[in-house]
Amino acid sequence: MKKLVFILLIVIGFQSCVQNNPLHPTEIKDVPAKTMGTIEFDFPVEEEVYVPIYSDIFHRTRDFKILLAATLSIRNTSKSDTLFIKEVDYYDSAGIFVRDYIKEPIYLNPLETIDYVIDEEDEVGGSGANFLITWGANKNLKPVFQAVMVGGIGQQGITFTTEGTTVTPEKEISKTVSDSTQRDRKK
Repeated sequence: MKKLVFILLIVIGFQSCVQNNPLHPTEIKDVPAKTMGTIEFDFPVEEEVYVPIYSDIFHRTRDFKILLAATLSIRNTSKSDTLFIKEVDYYDSAGIFVRDYIKEPIYLNPLETIDYVIDEEDEVGGSGANFLITWGANKNLKPVFQAVMVGGIGQQGITFTTEGTTVTPEKEISKTVSDSTQRDRKK
């Protein structure tokens, strides 16, 4: 009987440690993205942003990789204007499309943030993965597009960030290429 009571006390003790453990993960509820409904995505300001993502990084040699979890953070820095997001597309190291993160355009209210996570076990992207994000607004906003990579091996933790860079939208690239080709032909 004493053994049973002793075992019961140990189980209760362990259970109370787990419940009060500050490192025990807290459930985070995702805020659902707000879709635009029937509004057409056509704004005076539209840009495409490239955000580098590292799904893994090499450690000591090219043969040993550390897997990383990555969080893409899209932040509307405006206090008064809405930020509209048309595409959040993920590409691997070879530039091959992997997946889209939104099925239809969404919007972020002033000062709102939305995050997209690439799990540590998701190795598809590789060390040269990236997001291409197409956004629009009625005014020239300065949204922030960042990625935070987190991982570790043994007792070594690795954390770093990357910043998004505005790139020329594809329709402008096509026009630029065709204009220069026409100039070359005229010479």
